[in-house]
Amino acid sequence: MPVLTRDGDVYLLNLGDGENRFTREWVKEVSDAFDEVDHVEGPKALVTVASGKIWSNGLDLDLLPANPGEASAYVATVQQTLFARLLTHSAPSIAVLQGHAFAAGAMLALAHDTRLMRADRGFFCLPEVDLGIPFTSGMAALIQARLSKQTAHDAMTTGRRYGGHDAFAAGIVSAALAEEELLPVAMATARDLAPKAGATLRTIRSQMYQRTLELLQEGLTSPAET
Repeated sequence: MPVLTRDGDVYLLNLGDGENRFTREWVKEVSDAFDEVDHVEGPKALVTVASGKIWSNGLDLDLLPANPGEASAYVATVQQTLFARLLTHSAPSIAVLQGHAFAAGAMLALAHDTRLMRADRGFFCLPEVDLGIPFTSGMAALIQARLSKQTAHDAMTTGRRYGGHDAFAAGIVSAALAEEELLPVAMATARDLAPKAGATLRTIRSQMYQRTLELLQEGLTSPAET
């Protein structure tokens, strides 16, 4: 399960060492961690990491078919308490992708301010087109708000798997690094950004992503993705 620790002004959130699917319990733990950091006064930054070969594989595939009547509410919770929450957070955020970030897991990475990715292992992928499951309006808006038009188009319509170097070339991540460099670079960057935390940062984000936030927070208008 997710674990939040602190190193000075930097809060380190480890998502876990498995697939880090968005189970209800997992979503609550991560959402609570976001809230805990958000409520801290003064300089702060959030670094989100994981252990093993996967950063996050997204929505809970066991929950959706087992509870079809609850799917919309479940996806709405993910959009509002994870994606929208990060877009309006008061702390700078960095996602450290040491492994795969797929589907809604990739979207969670996009909701962070910055992404660093391991150069030689792991993929960033939005496989919905291959799964035959459309994006919600909010998810589509998030992807298009955080990526260039061409990269968003390619990622969403082809299901392409981006390795570290390809993700850097496409502007999905800020750097593709050796495994041993990921966390030190993330922590150093987070410490530099920590003084920028606060209400002004939240307001800037809320203005920048106003329409995206509206779509993430309103009722779902298309089927849930995985």
